[in-house]
Amino acid sequence: MRVLVTGGGGFLGSAVSRQLAAAGHEVTAFQRRSADHLASIGVRSAQGDITDAEAVRTAAEGCDAVVHTAAMAGIWGDPGTFRRINVDGTDNVIEACREHGIRALVHTSSPSVVHSGGDIEGGDESLPLATHFSAPYPETKAEAERRVAAANGEDLKTVALRPHLIWGPGDPHILPRLVQKSKGGSLALPAPHKVIDTVFVENAALAHVLALDELQGAARCAGKAYFITNHEPLPQGEIISRLLAALDVDVKIKAVPAGVAMTAGAVLESAWKIFGIKKEPPVTRFSVEQLATAHWFDPSAAKRDFGYSPKYSIAEGLEILSRQGL
Repeated sequence: MRVLVTGGGGFLGSAVSRQLAAAGHEVTAFQRRSADHLASIGVRSAQGDITDAEAVRTAAEGCDAVVHTAAMAGIWGDPGTFRRINVDGTDNVIEACREHGIRALVHTSSPSVVHSGGDIEGGDESLPLATHFSAPYPETKAEAERRVAAANGEDLKTVALRPHLIWGPGDPHILPRLVQKSKGGSLALPAPHKVIDTVFVENAALAHVLALDELQGAARCAGKAYFITNHEPLPQGEIISRLLAALDVDVKIKAVPAGVAMTAGAVLESAWKIFGIKKEPPVTRFSVEQLATAHWFDPSAAKRDFGYSPKYSIAEGLEILSRQGL
């Protein structure tokens, strides 16, 4: 099968591309920069911007399926840019699928699309999409997921996956941020005791490959969304300490009142907007909201509908991270 992986040279996309190539598929990785690091395993690189509809159509020509991992992630930034990449970019992918008669689309969403500010403990796919958001990332990912679900039909089977806090070697988001904030030897968290899910990158990629396989067959997952985790929820302080320890970073976790942190985030956001500061504030409401609440999920739906179970435990993933680093 010929598969286009948008964002195929990125963190998650590279893992998806590698696993698809290992399974014998003909893979094209589409992203703004060349994915030369995948050339040795036979992955073709196509350069372009997900916001460029013509570039997406050209990259998708001749493909049988698309795995859409390309997105703008982050807790701060211009809402318009988030929308162009996450929403309009997804529209471009859907239109390319329709134009070329592509029959399967796996879309990478985010659990943040259902987070309304409170604890989620054992949540499942019956949770509705949130109706208000504290940052443009979850808002635009929710809109993109709606469009992917609406595109599902007889001619195009779609599924949205919500991998939760992906980590592993090559992580450009979570781990570098934790390392940076731990440089002083301590890390302040609003609720280190709150339990959260995470997922090792190879497991997140495996879920995408399995979902794509299911769309080619019985398609039990078509038109739906699924939480993807390592099936090992842990207190935030514990998993963060273990991740940092794998990178030889010794840190002391300090609890701070969630209310104080949220107030600080609101004040800083206002100041940054007033003075037009582009750099991300040290604290935002969205970051505090995520750190001050529990969010772990019932994994049974993904296992039932397309056979996803983690290949690597957290302990095994940490060993790989320790060997390979960032």
